[in-house]
Amino acid sequence: MKPIKLLLTALLVVASTSALALDSDTREKVEIKADKSNADLPNGTIVYSGRVRISQGTLLINADELRVEATDNKDVKVLVATGTPATYQQMMENGKLAEAEAGEIRYSLQDRILTLSHNAEMRQSGSLVKGDTIQYDLNQQKLLAESSGDEQITTIFLPADADLKPDPKPEPAPQQQPTDPKQGEQQP
Repeated sequence: MKPIKLLLTALLVVASTSALALDSDTREKVEIKADKSNADLPNGTIVYSGRVRISQGTLLINADELRVEATDNKDVKVLVATGTPATYQQMMENGKLAEAEAGEIRYSLQDRILTLSHNAEMRQSGSLVKGDTIQYDLNQQKLLAESSGDEQITTIFLPADADLKPDPKPEPAPQQQPTDPKQGEQQP
């Protein structure tokens, strides 16, 4: 398989893995922009570097480097985006934007596991999962978040019907005029 077809196949698979992502994204063209591309065909790798931007429909990945690793049969097995941080965003079928960022975003096509590592965050509609590593198994729909050292993971859930607009500031209570105890008394 030619290097560009190898990469396009990999990106199409990644874009189509999330059942909640916009289905129309998988029918859009994949566009990769980078400052440099280096293909090592005997070893089955393609590396894009320098301001890497991958887009397909609403899917957008920004990274400093994208590495595509293939098997001996030239089937894509792993995609690795790295950056300070590498970022991912995509519109979901529910009309809400899903976002993620980490020092490394790794996707294994064979077992369909997405791993965010090094200051990993996943956000959607105000909900957040944050840790050193976040692993999501797309087949089993299982998420594992881990921290390192003394740090703890952070998870924030918003109620499903929460309106994400800031609460309106309460209007100040009308000020009452001070009462003059002499009012109402008759003047001589």
